[in-house]
Amino acid sequence: MRAGPRAAQAPPAAVLLAFGLQHTAPQPLPGGRAYRCGDAVLTLVRDRPGTAWLADTLHHLDVPDLRIARPLRSRDGRWIVAGWSARRYLPGTPEHRHDETMLAALKLAHALHGLPRPKHLAARTDPDALADRIAWGEAAVPVDEAKGGRWFEVLAVARRPVRLPDQVVPGDLFGAVLFDEDAPPGIVDFDPFHRPAEWGAAVVAVDAVAWGGAAPGFLERWSHLPEWPQLLLRAVLFRLAGNALSPRATAASLDGLRAAAAAVSEIL
Repeated sequence: MRAGPRAAQAPPAAVLLAFGLQHTAPQPLPGGRAYRCGDAVLTLVRDRPGTAWLADTLHHLDVPDLRIARPLRSRDGRWIVAGWSARRYLPGTPEHRHDETMLAALKLAHALHGLPRPKHLAARTDPDALADRIAWGEAAVPVDEAKGGRWFEVLAVARRPVRLPDQVVPGDLFGAVLFDEDAPPGIVDFDPFHRPAEWGAAVVAVDAVAWGGAAPGFLERWSHLPEWPQLLLRAVLFRLAGNALSPRATAASLDGLRAAAAAVSEIL
């Protein structure tokens, strides 16, 4: 889950005590919402239903060749205390290791297969949730021409039905997977969507071309995945719509998306 506005202050003493971290000195982490407390991390919660669902999910999840940042319960069994959640500290930093991130997305989707659709998804109104519905033709919202709408309109006419089952899938792993030398990739959190399993990997591929320095040919390296052209199309439409909806969109982000859109158009 992406970082929001900067936290106004460090976790209060009562929160530290609730999670058994009262003897640690919180150190701010990049993004402003999280603080390292010894071997744990406390994060300011922006979405209580989503945070509770993610904690329950990661608590039970076991994925071969992936490191999972396990959530921590408070002393009385809660996932959230006074607006804060806790997890184990997972060493590593994001890196442009695109193939490994793609594989992490596919492995995570495989591990999530069979989970019921999270109840909180229907109530989400954040830009990514709306962009997802726009990309799949489930919401008729104009996409600002100056922020990607022109490419959106050009590509949207190529949408065809995707005949793959929907499931819980990570939709925003690019730049969020942690790498620590030769250790398996690390998963701290993710934004869940209810789409075909390979769609999360398609979003990673589009992001890698748009903002990660991957060559356009990177997209074709994964063409063995089912319905890959249509999933790539939905992924780039998702990013174009999200860029138009985001108040933090920049000229550089749009330039990257134009390059990704051109690469996807060559595959359709």
